[in-house]
Amino acid sequence: MATTTLRALNGADETPASLSNATLIMVDYQNVYTSGVMELDGWKPALEAASQLLTAARRAGATVIHVQEAGYDVESEAGQIHESVAPVDGETVVVKDVPNGFHNTDLGKHVDAAGHENVIIAGFMTNMCVLFTTEGASLRGNRPTVVADACATRTLQTMHAGGTSLTARQVHDGALATITDRYGVVVPSIAGLK
Repeated sequence: MATTTLRALNGADETPASLSNATLIMVDYQNVYTSGVMELDGWKPALEAASQLLTAARRAGATVIHVQEAGYDVESEAGQIHESVAPVDGETVVVKDVPNGFHNTDLGKHVDAAGHENVIIAGFMTNMCVLFTTEGASLRGNRPTVVADACATRTLQTMHAGGTSLTARQVHDGALATITDRYGVVVPSIAGLK
């Protein structure tokens, strides 16, 4: 049974952003998510998709902003942005303390300076920093588009019903459904960007 999204009820524009008219926000592509206790399910294909997205954005002349989670010691190997999507000279890095990259940071200032209402967001983890940064973008008046295959997360347990596990795919899809319902447009891959 199909449902109506909150965005549809409010008449939101469902046109995905394009790389030529948006700012790309790369969220928390840090090494901590590629191994050890925080290793994400599907991080490798997500990182490959993110690398393609980043290359295409640079080719299109888009402003690229990298967001980095401070909780993992950004100077350590684990806290560093993965080499396959590392910033180059001229690309801003914003360090944040909470899942919403706009909260108590200058991310909004950099997005505004780029001059685009549209933002394209991708990163780790789908249900946490991608979701909340997308919410932050939407609530400040930007038009977010999230690239699904460039995002990844991990299996989580619920605290009810005997601690049922939700697969990483279920958590990922649930977060993207929340974004689709209220905060932005979700495209399956870079091919969905107009």
